[in-house]
Amino acid sequence: MGRVSTADREPRKGTFANGMEYVTWGSGSKTLLFIQGGPGSTVPKGMLRGIYRRQFDLFLQAGYAVWVVTRRRGMPPEHTIADMADDYAQLIAEQFGGRVDLVVAESFGGMVGQYLAARHPDVFGHIALVVTAAELSDWGKDVDARMATALAAGDPRGAGTIFAEYMFPGRRTWWLRRLIGPIITRRLLSGSAFPAQDVLTEVKGEMTFDSRAVLPLIRRPVLLICGTTDLFFRRDTAAETAGLIPDCTLVWYEGKGHFRAASSGRMARDVLAYAGRS
Repeated sequence: MGRVSTADREPRKGTFANGMEYVTWGSGSKTLLFIQGGPGSTVPKGMLRGIYRRQFDLFLQAGYAVWVVTRRRGMPPEHTIADMADDYAQLIAEQFGGRVDLVVAESFGGMVGQYLAARHPDVFGHIALVVTAAELSDWGKDVDARMATALAAGDPRGAGTIFAEYMFPGRRTWWLRRLIGPIITRRLLSGSAFPAQDVLTEVKGEMTFDSRAVLPLIRRPVLLICGTTDLFFRRDTAAETAGLIPDCTLVWYEGKGHFRAASSGRMARDVLAYAGRS
């Protein structure tokens, strides 16, 4: 692992010709494409950008340039998650010379990543799917739909309170969600751009998402990282997902829910170790 220079820690942002926005760190010879969760994708700002950057620090040390790229802007309402995977494949072809070294696809982004792996196996060297599975739980569909509705309506305060439900679910913690919702709004959602129609298109896609039919078509090795107490992607669904992918390494983060598994310090180490072996 090498040292990360001050310049490599500084973000650079922009918009590709097809309207997909990005922020990137590092100047390493290897390329990492990060496909973020949803519904709704944004170029992270403020505290959220700092969280992302720290999460990627080990990848920067390992010689990767890290690219966080949003979904297309102005997606048609009928755009599916499979179509979003095609968008990323086309971006890789047009902007990254036809191939990136590593794809890390998280949560909703992991849904996109499943189709990317099945339909476009030649556009990446290695792929890691993090806190995702073949189908979203009913609880996840409900809370994501309410979150997307608040974002699309331009109600960041309401979205912040619903976001808190991701971390503190259940009736007994409603008071805590009301308390920390405004803090989440200020620190994570304030200033972020979530195009309303695109948010609704994404939530529509995840309501009907079921990748079981395409998972056996994946012919590349896949790393799947899941938390054992994830409410969005249940343990039995994650295990089924791994079983349907012909060459899948499943890593459980014991006692971790969705966000704690996704933000675990283990994630980067596990992904780098897997990429180094396979």
